[in-house]
Order: sequence, then C-alpha cells, then structure tokens
Amino acid sequence: MMHIVVCVKQVPDTKIIKINPKTNTLDRRSAPAILNPYDSHAVQEAANMKKRYGGKISVLSMGPPQAVAVIKKSVEIGADQGFLISDRAFAGADTLATSYALSKALQKIAEEEPIDMIICGKHAIDGDTGQVGPGIARRIDIPPITNVIEVVEVNEAEKYVRIKRKITDGYELIQASLPCLLTVEKEVNAVEYSPMPNMIRAARYEPTVWSVDDLGEVDRKQLGLKGSPTIVGKMFTPPKEEGGKRIEGSADEQVTKLMEVLMEKKELFKTK
Repeated sequence: MMHIVVCVKQVPDTKIIKINPKTNTLDRRSAPAILNPYDSHAVQEAANMKKRYGGKISVLSMGPPQAVAVIKKSVEIGADQGFLISDRAFAGADTLATSYALSKALQKIAEEEPIDMIICGKHAIDGDTGQVGPGIARRIDIPPITNVIEVVEVNEAEKYVRIKRKITDGYELIQASLPCLLTVEKEVNAVEYSPMPNMIRAARYEPTVWSVDDLGEVDRKQLGLKGSPTIVGKMFTPPKEEGGKRIEGSADEQVTKLMEVLMEKKELFKTK
C-alpha cells in the first residue's frame, strides 16, 4: 500500500496581512492563519492518487500548537492522519532549519510505515522561497521533482512515477524512482469541496503532536534560530505606482512635450 506524506504549513493570509512600519516585519496578528494555498493542492493531489491507486495519506507540519488547524483542514480534504512538530526549539527557523526538522520527523514517520512519496506545495506564500521541499529531499537522499503540474502515472510494482513539470520555456516529462519528493504548482488540480463525512471527521480529529525530544537523535544546533544562517536585512512595502501623465495638444505639440519628458530622464538613454 502506497504511503504518501504531504508537508503543509500554516501561513498568514497575505491578501490581508500588514507590515509593521516600526520593525519592518510582517504583523502576523493582522491577518487570519490559513493553510498555505499551494499545500492545499498538494493534499488534493495526494487524495487524487489515493483514489486512483489506493494507499494512505499522512500530513506533516511544523509550527505553534494552533497549527493543528491546517492538519484538520488537510484531513477535511482527504488525508488519513496528521503529525505536528511543535516546540520552542523550532522557533525562528529559516528554510535550512525547517527542512532539517521536517526531515527528522519524516524519518520517525518512516520508522512506523515506509514512505513512498513526499509532496510539498511549490512554495509558501509568506516566504516564497521554494527551498524547503528540495531541502528535505537532499537531507533524506531522495530525488526532488519541482514545479509539477501533472502526475501522469505511479507504478508501485516497478517503483517509479512519471510526471509533467513546468520549465522556463515549456514542459518536460520525467520518470523518477520511488521514493521521491514532488513540489506542485496550483495547475496540478482543482481543490474539491470536502464531503460532509470528511468535514465531520476533521472536526473531531486530533493529530499526533511531537516535541523535539520525541524526534530521537537531533542536533539542536541545526534547529530554530541557532540553525538559521539567513538574515533578513529589511522588509518593506513597495511604493505605489504613480498614475501616468496625459499630454495634451496637437500631434506636434505632444511629440515635443514627450521628448522633453524623456530627456529629463536621461538614464533611459544610457548604454551599458
């Protein structure tokens, strides 16, 4: 039976969130927390594969205790079980420390039941780096396949998957051995409305919560702020674009005025 693990994250709704003008940091209290949109497509894709091939879906997240909400949401979409790693030791983690902590949790999950595939969203909307998925794959030594837009075939008997992925100038079809890690685009599927039984089960479900001590042998220097070499120098809201200026007059007058404006911005004519 195929076992798929989906890594999910609780993020602030970036359509609403504000930036603190004093600290130049995200004011996470200004927006509701939601399941990262790309991760919802990752869970849906796992559910689609389960319908086609059978199997079991686990979800894994790292975050504060309230992050159980995104695991419940994942169960609502179609996951069977969920795990949350939550500990002050994980606080302040960048993508490097996050991938390390999640890889340790994945190893613990695999001890109970081998993992055939890991699926992550393309990136989290609060960080937009796309580094955690490949970072996990590197740490547990499995092939990462990014920007997936279609899972064409999964062959459990011969242990391979065929996928279609987006590249800069088109698409490519790839075959990779299992286990592997996929990061998916939103185009991979449409997130379906959850059936009532799933909603009831999600409301009642309580995920397994692990502290750092539950993960076994862990190098604490690679967790949280201690394991995060990334430094954010400054965060700011980009200035709003100014409206264009309308040039009036005859055709000749408009050309003359336009040339005057362009000449004022001589940097447009500078050659490198």
